[in-house]
Amino acid sequence: MPDPSSDATAPPDNAPADGGLLGAAGYRTLHQWAPPATARARAAELVTIHRSSLREVVRNPHADEEWAQTLVRAPLLVNTVRDLIGPDIAVENTFLVVKWPGRDFEVPWHQDGINDQLELDPLHAVAAWIALTDADVTTGCLHVMPGSQRAGYLSYEREAATGAARGRALGTHVSPDSRGMPVPLAAGSGILMDTRLVHCSHSNQGVGARFGLNIRYVAPGGIRRRDDSSPGLDPITGTGW
Repeated sequence: MPDPSSDATAPPDNAPADGGLLGAAGYRTLHQWAPPATARARAAELVTIHRSSLREVVRNPHADEEWAQTLVRAPLLVNTVRDLIGPDIAVENTFLVVKWPGRDFEVPWHQDGINDQLELDPLHAVAAWIALTDADVTTGCLHVMPGSQRAGYLSYEREAATGAARGRALGTHVSPDSRGMPVPLAAGSGILMDTRLVHCSHSNQGVGARFGLNIRYVAPGGIRRRDDSSPGLDPITGTGW
C-alpha cells in the first residue's frame, strides 16, 4: 500500500494524531455485510427497474424503498459504525449510484461530509460505500487518497454542466498530479470512510452495470448546519434522537 500521507497536505494543528476515527489511511474495508449472492440478486432486480431509463442516481432510497431500508440496517454494517461513532446512529443521506457500461459517468474527487447545506463532524459521522455488484478498476470502483482526511475539509465547487440527468457533482480542489489508489470490492462488501477522505470513481468500461449505495451515518451532534436547512434523519439505533 502506498504511503498513506503521500497525497495529503500537512494536517491542521488540532487534527487527531492518527488522522481520525479510521486511522492514518482514513478508510477501512468491510467484508460481507451480506452474502455476495444476496447482493447480486438485489442488483439484478434493480437493473430490471432502471434499465429502460438508464437512471444513474437515486437520492435517498432508504426513505421509501424496502431493500435500502434493510441494507442501511445490516447488522455487520451497523455494529461496525456503532463501534466508530457510538451507540446512537442515524442515516443522514443515501445515494444509489449506477454506472452503466460504456456510459460516461465520472465522479470527481470529492469529500462526502461537506456541501452547501451542511458539514459533518468527522468524529461523529462516517461515510459508507456499499457494493451491490462487483466493483473493480474496469467497472468504476472507488479510488481514494489515503491520508487525505488529515488536511480537513477542502474548498470545492460544482462541476461544469454535463447534460446528464444525474446532475452536477461537487468536486474538491486537489492538485492536478494528485494520485489515488483503487479499492476493488466484491458484491456484498463495502468501504467505510472518514467524511473528509478525498475519493473519486471513473466510468464503467466493463460489461455489466455497477451498483453501489452511498450512506452517511451520524451520531447525535454530528451535523454542523451551514444554513437554516434541517436535514432529515432516520434513526437506526439508540435513544439520543
